[in-house]
Amino acid sequence: MVLYDVIIIGGGVIGTSIARELSRYKLKVAILEKGEELAFGVSKSNSGIIHPGTQNPVNSLKGRLCVQGNALTRKMSKELGIDFKEVGELIVAFSEEDRLRLVQLKNEAEALGVPRLSVVDRAWLRKNEPNLSHEVAAALYAPTAGIISPYRWVYDLAENAVKNGVEIRTSTKVEKILPRSHARGGDFEIYTSKGEFKSRYVINAAGLFADDVSRMVSIDDFKIRPRKGEEFLLDKKKENITNHLIFPLPSKNSKGVLVIKTSDGNPMIGPTAEDVESKTDLSTSDEGFKKVLSLAQKLVPSINGNDVIAYFAGLRPASGEDFIIRHEAKAPGFINVAGIQSPGLTAAPAIALTVSGILKKNGLKLKRKLFFHKCRKKKMHLFNIPLSSTKKMIKKDPGYGDIVCRCEMVSAKEVADAIKRGARTLDGIKFRTRAQAGRCHGSFCTTRLMKILAGETGKKPTEITKRGKGSEVVKEERGQALFEEKCQVHPKKAPDPL
Repeated sequence: MVLYDVIIIGGGVIGTSIARELSRYKLKVAILEKGEELAFGVSKSNSGIIHPGTQNPVNSLKGRLCVQGNALTRKMSKELGIDFKEVGELIVAFSEEDRLRLVQLKNEAEALGVPRLSVVDRAWLRKNEPNLSHEVAAALYAPTAGIISPYRWVYDLAENAVKNGVEIRTSTKVEKILPRSHARGGDFEIYTSKGEFKSRYVINAAGLFADDVSRMVSIDDFKIRPRKGEEFLLDKKKENITNHLIFPLPSKNSKGVLVIKTSDGNPMIGPTAEDVESKTDLSTSDEGFKKVLSLAQKLVPSINGNDVIAYFAGLRPASGEDFIIRHEAKAPGFINVAGIQSPGLTAAPAIALTVSGILKKNGLKLKRKLFFHKCRKKKMHLFNIPLSSTKKMIKKDPGYGDIVCRCEMVSAKEVADAIKRGARTLDGIKFRTRAQAGRCHGSFCTTRLMKILAGETGKKPTEITKRGKGSEVVKEERGQALFEEKCQVHPKKAPDPL
């Protein structure tokens, strides 16, 4: 059996960030992810905000790592070729009393090291954010806030880690762990749905299930309490309804309902913040929609419910007031990285550095590789390049002119490339390319996507799923016959020149 130096449990933004950081060193590292693909857990429901650090307690671990992570994300996004857009955030106040809270937030954020903060008045807001409610009296402006695609961020981190030697095992659920003191040979023995693994160190980055994994090594002093957030996606025609990320004043448990710019153009409103028992409850509700819409309209009155094209919910792995990042003395070699809710996406690169330091402090030798591939070529997407560039790409490869998803301008070439990069499900294709993410929700493109996926992977239509086992799209022989008939009625055509 292969002995790994480090095994990371969980393939979201935290796990892949740690893997990419450790891939700098002469180590044998693997990620074990129970989902069919990476980013199918907490990371898939992330709003994509890179926070500046304005809403965290001064002495908190999450506050320090948020500020550090903001700077690291900018640097790494250039190395990995992912779009990071600095759009800035506004935390708004409706009264003089609220304005005093803005000053307090500003002082706390400056103590953490957040740069270039200012409290702006009504005149500045009218000029720079004209759709904002006229009742807003002032706002705390943090220009270093940004947006990024959370899914593509995970995939780019993972691909770079693999380029540097990391192994990724998906559909591999951890079921039992024998710690060093109980295992043969003094190393961790990890039993999974895909067999047994051995490792000198184990990092628990299992998100919502981090407490379950921790209990496998008899560490039971924290509990993950899922906090549901319902969010609602607006049509891309509303892309410029705001110029910044718009926040209300935060509450104790939540940053509140926001108006969110996204890296893909569709604004979002939300989230709610509701503690739930189930770690799989992703339901949405009319009550959640009405609440979010009402609070969003208080910030930006022109937001209309008819502009909403998608409802979805995510679960945040809440556990106390701060992140849990620590080496467990009761299970030497085991590191918990748990309770990583907002601003976890922002803090992820800084969390990776912290974990690397913990490993070194606890006996792992970190010897740098002579060659570390820190950069990767930027992936091209038709939806975010000018028409002149699209024409050039079509001349090089006609597949770019074969548009599969009309809503989001996704070509057959991009879909095939996503599958070659690891997409094995319809959601995997969506997260990498945005095909199916438009107003029609895949009504036009799903059959074609299934045909391309079947052709590239050799899967039968009945084996193609939305997000993994249990979400098959075609389940019966008659359904497969209808699928094949539809594909013949609409055969692949040569692309029309733009």
